[in-house]
Amino acid sequence: MLKPHMLEDENGLLELQELSKNPKIQGVFVFKHSTRCSVSYMAYKGLKAMWKFEDIPFYYLDLIKFRDISNEVASVFNLKHESPQLLFINNGECTNSATHFNVNVDTIQMWLNA
Repeated sequence: MLKPHMLEDENGLLELQELSKNPKIQGVFVFKHSTRCSVSYMAYKGLKAMWKFEDIPFYYLDLIKFRDISNEVASVFNLKHESPQLLFINNGECTNSATHFNVNVDTIQMWLNA
């Protein structure tokens, strides 16, 4: 079952970066979600329904409500802002990202098997 940590401020961003450096976990997922977008809604619904990565922390960012943090995430990880967007953070860096219809458990499985 997917249990997201809410990413709402800069402290949360620093926390997930540090957590991603923990050698006991594979990394950290960040899901940037537009609560006004049906594609983003469907991507999140699909992730929740098929989630099987219980050992990997998952952060949820409502980019409408927390636009400043969304911009900071894009800046820190040198990414173009998109939504929906799923990031995989490992060792403090974004090693993989997916957007729109590529935000799904198959994409995650591919990242983890690489």
